[in-house]
Amino acid sequence: MHKLQDVNAQIVRGLLAAAAVIIFLLGFLVCADVFGRALFNSPVKGTPELVSMSIVIICFLLAGYSVQSGGMISTDVVVGAFGARGRAFAQLLSSVLAILFFGFIVWGSYEPTLHAVVSGEYEGEGALRVPVWPARTIVLLGAVLVITSYVMLAINAAIVLFTGRDDGDVPAATTHR
Repeated sequence: MHKLQDVNAQIVRGLLAAAAVIIFLLGFLVCADVFGRALFNSPVKGTPELVSMSIVIICFLLAGYSVQSGGMISTDVVVGAFGARGRAFAQLLSSVLAILFFGFIVWGSYEPTLHAVVSGEYEGEGALRVPVWPARTIVLLGAVLVITSYVMLAINAAIVLFTGRDDGDVPAATTHR
């Protein structure tokens, strides 16, 4: 299990870096669009399409990191009053619900992703046509990565819940919390 956690952590860090690069480049694109519009009355063509696709891509690149770092929303005040087993139960329940939620995302995006890849689906008209398959693929793979992280959290929570081991807190998906 530790090898899977390490591999998962490396993938998540790589996707975090990729999201940072996309955000950085997106800043330049938006600035170029604004300056082109203001100074030359000529915006960068395709900026709305690229920005809308990039937002989706960034969200799903960062989703795995949010889970792994413990950055997902939780009510620590309420759950903290329950002790180690109560925290473990809450973590197990929320992990199972998250696995179901992201499982539905995988299930619902699998066929559209295949269709986008096979058919060459694109967004935008005219000067710039943006392919849809990168965004759809990242949504699919990002959801699978989130499911993997939540499965590891659920396993760790179940160990605490059923063995009564009290390490002070339910372990995170990785040792890097």
